[in-house]
Amino acid sequence: PRDSRSSISMAMLLVHAYAARTTPATQLLRGTAGAARLYAAGSEELDVVVIGGGPGGYVASIKAGQLGLKTACVEGRGAMGGTCLNVGCIPSKALLNSSHKYHDAVHSFAHYGVIVENVKVDWAAMQKQKDAAVTGLTKGIEGLLKKNKVEYVKGWGKITGPNTVEVALSDGGSKTLTAKNILIATGSEVTPMNGLVIDEQKFVSSTGALVLKSIPKTMVVIGGGYIGLEMGSVYSRLGTKVTVVEFLDHVVPTMDGEIRRSFVRSLEKQGLKFRTGTKVTKGEVVGDKAVITLEPSKGGPAEQMEADVVLVSIGRRPLVKNLGLEEVGVVLDERGRIKVDDHFKTSVPSISAIGDCIHGPMLAHKAEEDGVAAVETMAGKKGHVNYATVPSICYTHPEVAQVGITEEEAKKSGIKYKVGKFSMMANSRARAQDDAEGVVKFVADAATDKILGCHIMSPSAGELIHEVVVAMEYGASTEDLARTCHGHPTLSEAVKEAALAAAFGKAIHM
Repeated sequence: PRDSRSSISMAMLLVHAYAARTTPATQLLRGTAGAARLYAAGSEELDVVVIGGGPGGYVASIKAGQLGLKTACVEGRGAMGGTCLNVGCIPSKALLNSSHKYHDAVHSFAHYGVIVENVKVDWAAMQKQKDAAVTGLTKGIEGLLKKNKVEYVKGWGKITGPNTVEVALSDGGSKTLTAKNILIATGSEVTPMNGLVIDEQKFVSSTGALVLKSIPKTMVVIGGGYIGLEMGSVYSRLGTKVTVVEFLDHVVPTMDGEIRRSFVRSLEKQGLKFRTGTKVTKGEVVGDKAVITLEPSKGGPAEQMEADVVLVSIGRRPLVKNLGLEEVGVVLDERGRIKVDDHFKTSVPSISAIGDCIHGPMLAHKAEEDGVAAVETMAGKKGHVNYATVPSICYTHPEVAQVGITEEEAKKSGIKYKVGKFSMMANSRARAQDDAEGVVKFVADAATDKILGCHIMSPSAGELIHEVVVAMEYGASTEDLARTCHGHPTLSEAVKEAALAAAFGKAIHM
């Protein structure tokens, strides 16, 4: 476990104490963020330079500052937060929230006795609310960096040596930063697709999908992963006819099969259409339409499909170009990710890497945990991340959240397992809200009852999953959760009931 209680080594304490006694006041310098910093006599070397200001990079920078490390964070985007905050997680959730409210007003309010006439979409207002959320959060991060005495260097960084980073400053010129440690947190970028060009007009990435000038009448989503389904849901709720095209025989392949089948049925009821086992071989703009050529993944006759907009959402790849990695000797793996050891160190000991540019799930919260663990190690502490308890969440409605292994993975590995399930239709809070579509499912070790995985499809599944994450982090059994008192009426009672079903073979309310 991450050991926040372990103390800094005696050697480091002696160094800091000596520096505090011997460094004259004239050597108190100020970084660009306005925070006072204390440098060792005759040197301006930093303890750590972080390249990248996304969730992994800025969290690592803040934690480093809190640990007393002299830290600089290099970011060239012009705003902190990386892809997630600026053009990913946050703006997409804003549009998901706004579109859900509109959809409810049109389709559900009357059922609840709320009569609203002439409901309309103000797309400009939706965009404004989304942008305000992003701006507020990015400015907040800058404030946190300043509060924790982290220097914010605006520009693009390139590693020029084991301990040096050359920054092409955003306002012109360059700056060389020298540090004991360099942390690469450059994230990932959209994976391009052969046969078509993403112009962010007719063929858009997830970034372009957030800022369309108007709501299209038709949309094709290439790729049935979380990002594609979330953005497809946004536009489907607003009236767009959405078709999802997936190369594999099913969408969201990492999802538990039973949950996935229920999830797809739910999305189909909402109006989304699916073409699985289908590959896109070509895309071009014809007149005012985006036209794609399709054929069965296993071979067969080709056909064409047109739409107002095509969202290309086939995945992301590590963003490691133009960093000087090859020149300095940092090794990549066969998938283009930076190779690191258990302590996030690369083949160059003074250079570490975290987040999307290394192995593991490409998730913002995973990158944050990586960043904390990496700088804890730099500070002489014990840093560790358990990837087996990193949750993943699809923010559609209903949401789908999962942690640990699926039933298919348990079966394939030969583990003797048991399953416990509970339908949200039997949950009193869900029924009271008349929003009871979904299920909670546990996969547990048949002999020890240890929780191996949990899969939730329900309203607020992304919130419900975290008690299971904590339980798994402590090696809990389903009986541990089943014997934990849950407030009534709450959606979380469904988690307890599913745990009862796994532990004892029967839930109470089913």
